[in-house]
Amino acid sequence: MVLAPEAQILILIGIILAVAYLGIFPTLEEKTINKLMGIDLALNVLALIVAGAWFWGTGVTFTLVFYETNWAIFTIVCFALLEIPLFLNFAKKHGIRLDGRDDHD
Repeated sequence: MVLAPEAQILILIGIILAVAYLGIFPTLEEKTINKLMGIDLALNVLALIVAGAWFWGTGVTFTLVFYETNWAIFTIVCFALLEIPLFLNFAKKHGIRLDGRDDHD
């Protein structure tokens, strides 16, 4: 079975986000916006490295709604669109302030 390039990247992002939100983030002792953002940056880079290994130099185009784009832009946009609701839900559930301040201030 051959998957469309868009599906391959969406599955990759889904796996990375599942590992993050079901494994990495819940096990953090200190859940702060800065710590989550640092890990998230590393996971974004991981997604770009894997997608780049698959599609760099292939000339494959990706459809992002009505717009044709390359693998990098597709990966970044899809990662953000899929992660934002997960992050907001996780932050609300764990009392993480989005302004970066502690409630102790």
